[in-house]
Amino acid sequence: MKNAAAVIRAFVLFCAVTAVWAQTYPAKPIRIVVGFPPGGGNDIIARLVGAKMQENWGQPAVIDNKPGANSIIAAEFVAKSAADGYTLLVNATGGMSVNPVLYAKLPYDSLKDFVPISMVGSFPLVLVVHPSVPANSVQELVAYAKANPGKLNYSAGSTAFQVASEMFKQMTGTDIKHIPYKGSAASITAVIAGDVQMTIVDTPPLVPQIKGGKVRALAVTSTKRSASMPEVPAMAETVPGYEMVLWIGVFAPAGTPGDVAARLTAEVARIVRLPDIREKLDGMGVEPLGNTSEQMAEWIRREIARFGPVVRAGNIRAD
Repeated sequence: MKNAAAVIRAFVLFCAVTAVWAQTYPAKPIRIVVGFPPGGGNDIIARLVGAKMQENWGQPAVIDNKPGANSIIAAEFVAKSAADGYTLLVNATGGMSVNPVLYAKLPYDSLKDFVPISMVGSFPLVLVVHPSVPANSVQELVAYAKANPGKLNYSAGSTAFQVASEMFKQMTGTDIKHIPYKGSAASITAVIAGDVQMTIVDTPPLVPQIKGGKVRALAVTSTKRSASMPEVPAMAETVPGYEMVLWIGVFAPAGTPGDVAARLTAEVARIVRLPDIREKLDGMGVEPLGNTSEQMAEWIRREIARFGPVVRAGNIRAD
């Protein structure tokens, strides 16, 4: 009985300490780790979120860029960090939903090694072709590709973009060759120069090129049209069931106290509702989300299940 009473007292004390800890969190600077170089979309969004956290909580939010290996370096670092809410990860579709089906051995598990905090926002990709391609719609592109198997090439600057393109090929039954490039800018430049005929890539870098007539936009990869480009059809209008929407979100190490994680989730949701943040995200073509931890985890599970067959059928390999 004495042992049982001691266990109960220890448990009550633990709960009390945890509650006080959560109420005082954060009591020191927060490190936000980003798996990409400064200046990219993940980095920009991490800095927007970090600045608002610092403004609201009065504690510094320090951005720590750890680029390389498709964000594996950053994700592994955070997965092995102390689970106290003071080291967070900003990562995206590629790192958390594509890497698990791309690598035979990954030093982290997207779901088991992290607490999903919240997705900041999502955005579709856009399918563009060089003006010389005789297609003004996805339907015409598919017809041309089927009439000329192997004649078209597509550029891809990341595995996520390659998955999007291979999904398009598999769902339309077309034979289009993959040409790898390092990054979005290089893959877009290749289409503009006519070195390749098409690409599927993130929207912001393409808007000036589309308006200038250097490339022709045929579809966005969401199930509905994008508010930033309402004149461009959704891919699903021609290819039913096609969807490739990328996202950027915040994670904490597994084992982070529930109250601390809940406070972080509420903070991200608050931040994405702020008018100035929504305006900035809209300017990047990003739809604000601010979803729950459970919604985020389920989203990732669905993507991993959907991307796996595409990666295997397309024989996509990590470089």
